[in-house]
Amino acid sequence: MSDAVLLVFSTCPDDGSAERLAEQLVQQGLAACVNIGPPVISVYRWKDNIERATERPIALKTTAAAYPALEQALRTRHPYEVPEIIAVPVNCGLPAYLEWVKECTKHA
Repeated sequence: MSDAVLLVFSTCPDDGSAERLAEQLVQQGLAACVNIGPPVISVYRWKDNIERATERPIALKTTAAAYPALEQALRTRHPYEVPEIIAVPVNCGLPAYLEWVKECTKHA
């Protein structure tokens, strides 16, 4: 697996679930850092209904090598039936920061 850095986006229903996930994923070395954003209002279609919810966006920094385990951990621990899990490659960034992400997740 590649040691390319990824930025993974998700949302949580509340502060508590976002903070628990963040701490567990960083502690396990699946993410180097998790940013928890301010509340957002999400409008989406779910089971043929238009839904509206207040959520906490989270942004996780990881590597492609750690991603499969990170995704599995999110799927297992996330309170949503189908959580948002979107990973995008980081094409450019401060080299020292990218190396830090790789170092933090190398044992995942």
